[in-house]
Amino acid sequence: MPIRPENRNRYPANWPEISKAIKNRARWQCECEGECGRGSHTGRCTNQHGKPAYGTGSRVVLTTAHLDHVPEHCQADNLRAMCQGCHLHYDKQHHARTRAQTRHNALEASGQLAFEL
Repeated sequence: MPIRPENRNRYPANWPEISKAIKNRARWQCECEGECGRGSHTGRCTNQHGKPAYGTGSRVVLTTAHLDHVPEHCQADNLRAMCQGCHLHYDKQHHARTRAQTRHNALEASGQLAFEL
């Protein structure tokens, strides 16, 4: 998953090395065991980096997910190698919350949430 420019400074300078170590630990296969909530696999996901994804046939890109969604928390037990499909599903609720907060902040900044009596 690409890092958004506004979050880049939240990752350590050696993030590429940390991420690669997690993928090596996983032997370049998705480590998701269903916690993503996709309901498409039981046990460990079979998707492997660079190979066709099950179901879609698209090329798998292995990513590194923060289980607690905090980029600064880069200890190995908080990181999991996930295919892009599992990672997106795992982050689904987190993305919905941040999207709603961003929308709220934009409305507030434009004065559309202010009421005058």
